[in-house]
Amino acid sequence: MPTQHANIRSQQRGIPPLVLDLLRQFGSHEPAGGGASKVFFDKQGRRKVQAYAGPLAPLLNEHLDFYAVIGSNDQVITVGHRLDRIRRH
Repeated sequence: MPTQHANIRSQQRGIPPLVLDLLRQFGSHEPAGGGASKVFFDKQGRRKVQAYAGPLAPLLNEHLDFYAVIGSNDQVITVGHRLDRIRRH
């Protein structure tokens, strides 16, 4: 369940709820501090989404450059466009 802040940000940034569901199911997790994690689509996640979506995959491609920050209570805190490469430590 997204927070109020996440709902507002997803509306402002044009991020459909389906993308959040796909992020949770196929996204890669990276620690974001404070027990939260950043979830995004890496190459493997994108392949999984394409296999899952089948013929609808080309329609989803433009929506795969998003990320979400998910708290330790499994609640979406915020979402955004992934403009830069996510650096793994």
